[in-house]
Amino acid sequence: MLRRYKRGIAALLFTLSGFASASALAQNAPKTSPRVIALVDANVAGVDGEAPIANAVVLIEGDRIKQVGPASQVAIPAGTQTIAMQGKWLIPGLMNMHTHMGLKLTGAMGGAKETASGEALRMASNARLSLLSGVTTIRITGEENGNDFALRSAIERGYAMGPRIKTSGMIIVPTGGHGKLEADGPYEMARAVREQIKLGADWIKIAISGGIGDQHGDIASAPMTDAELAMLIEVAHRNGIKVTAHNGSPAAATQAARLGIDCFEHGYHLGEPELRLMKEKGIWLVPTIVVSRKGALEFFAKLGLPPENIARAQSTSVDHWAMLKKAIAMGIPIALGTDQFPYEPHDGTTATIREAELYAEAGMSSLQALQAATIKPAKLLGMEADVGRIAVGRYADIVAVDADPTKNIAALRSLFFVMKGGSVVRDDRIPGLGQ
Repeated sequence: MLRRYKRGIAALLFTLSGFASASALAQNAPKTSPRVIALVDANVAGVDGEAPIANAVVLIEGDRIKQVGPASQVAIPAGTQTIAMQGKWLIPGLMNMHTHMGLKLTGAMGGAKETASGEALRMASNARLSLLSGVTTIRITGEENGNDFALRSAIERGYAMGPRIKTSGMIIVPTGGHGKLEADGPYEMARAVREQIKLGADWIKIAISGGIGDQHGDIASAPMTDAELAMLIEVAHRNGIKVTAHNGSPAAATQAARLGIDCFEHGYHLGEPELRLMKEKGIWLVPTIVVSRKGALEFFAKLGLPPENIARAQSTSVDHWAMLKKAIAMGIPIALGTDQFPYEPHDGTTATIREAELYAEAGMSSLQALQAATIKPAKLLGMEADVGRIAVGRYADIVAVDADPTKNIAALRSLFFVMKGGSVVRDDRIPGLGQ
């Protein structure tokens, strides 16, 4: 036994010495210069409302943008790889603030038969398809089994392909609520929040009313007590974490706004008094309007949503649409989110693009709708210095379309080119790239 133990220690020391030698070699290896790429013959759309840059060059060093301007003002270093954009329009990568990469409803995709590892693999596939659809940053608003944390890590380490991820871990709810992590009473709520932060949550997601996909509970209910909700929000904020709430209830919205919530998802039945309170307190809205539009019916059927829940979605649509129109007219801060997979087919395009189009149909200008998919989510996430604009110092997260989407948001339907962090992941002009 002692002999085997000594051999094990010797083997471990030998292995560690190998790691140390490899580390020393890596530290002494010559430094390589970051790759430099130039997107040329492009038009850069003015997402802040400024004039577009015609015949532009976007110079990229490594994963960030080094220079942007007219070709006459940007010197391209020798040896730079150039990509001709042929007069197409460049915009920042799209952002989707309400996603579930592991989304499955009743009977969906094997339902209860799907293992945690199987779900993780499916989530990786969904992340890849989301990135290829032009969505370079997402906020995940509820997953199980810690798969969202694993997926985020895998993408950051380069083991998987997908958007940048901010995530909330599991949805925290009172017993019987719209989610799986159940807690009752203020101290259970505090513990649940701390557990998700310990695992790596960037946000905390709660459900303060019922949902379209529930088999029980009322969308207009407000089941959490003041003590529970106040404790949950306080603990999150003490840890520097914002809180967003699945909500369709006016009563729950008033309660949560009073207690310091940061963001509402959906907002199905909110009226003018609740929206006015949101504007007063700077509470964000992520509308997910696509889930109550006719185009979502195919998605719900594919996921196995029972007929009674499809009817519930349809009955919600009138109030949901009226809420969105009021929110836009009142100037509520809105960030795009879909509650469908970002790439999900919807009315001849993707759910993400259709969501932006619906904002324009509900009263936004095309510029405002584009901002809801780019600079507004960046602000919501506190990532303005990194994403949301094609500007010096930001990540080179860039997509290309045929026309200026600040003039007509439907131009997003022509999206054909996707770059994340300076790497081209899709270019429809190159056979096989991004397929």
